[in-house]
Amino acid sequence: QVQLVESGGGFVQPGGSLRLSCQISGRIISSSVMAWHRQTPGKERELVASIVGGGITSYADSVKGRFAISRNRAMNSVYLQMNNLTPEDTAVYYCHARIGAANFWGPGTQVTVSS
Repeated sequence: QVQLVESGGGFVQPGGSLRLSCQISGRIISSSVMAWHRQTPGKERELVASIVGGGITSYADSVKGRFAISRNRAMNSVYLQMNNLTPEDTAVYYCHARIGAANFWGPGTQVTVSS
């Protein structure tokens, strides 16, 4: 069974940075898609960034140029470097893994951007 646990969330002022980490246990294959999503109350969960295979990445327009997703060589950790944060980035951030047809989610970590 695959399990995901996020860490690194917290409170930061506008313009600041945070680095989220997702620790993955279980069997991960090279074709797995790893992603970060976020959700605010009353809104649907949205895809923020994804990484697949050898490192092909994709980003939501709202975070391009500010966020960077990466994974380690063992593929058991995924990171989201978030720079120049704004209050609109405030959300619960979720780590997601798609392995074949199966989807796995972490419990989420809160990110709050406020002055």
